[in-house]
Amino acid sequence: MNFTSLRFRRGRHETTALATFMALQSIAAVFFVGDVFADLVGDLGSPHSLQEAFVVFVLVLGIFLAGWQLRLTLQRMRDQERALDTARGELSRIVENQFEEWGLTPAERDVGLLALKGLDLAEIAEMRGAAQGTVRAQLTRIYAKAGVSGRHQFAAWFVEDLLVGKLA
Repeated sequence: MNFTSLRFRRGRHETTALATFMALQSIAAVFFVGDVFADLVGDLGSPHSLQEAFVVFVLVLGIFLAGWQLRLTLQRMRDQERALDTARGELSRIVENQFEEWGLTPAERDVGLLALKGLDLAEIAEMRGAAQGTVRAQLTRIYAKAGVSGRHQFAAWFVEDLLVGKLA
């Protein structure tokens, strides 16, 4: 599970907790609205009844404002997830285009993508069912075609150009 997924799940838990708390507040508000209504019917205009009515009004207003804020937060989360999905797709397209420009073979593209994802030599070899020496040789060819000296420069090439907007 990556960092983005953890953040998204955490945001979902916080939103669920807020919605649950709002539901409990609503149940309490129903009780207080009934109590204030009974007080106002029995003793209309007394200072105590008016204070309780004001407090219930503020409570109900707070519930509506929390619901509105929750709705905005959920919309913002959906917008961010959509933007993140777009960025993921765009980054994937940029990486594929650059691999094409460097003339990487399909096997080198797979290895290069796994290297960009942060997998080490042994993990890449295991995933591809290849010997570590083969993967090492593929990475060496990839770095040579990219004009970089190693894994860090290879990854930095994409990050650096994305940050300054030189790609695409």
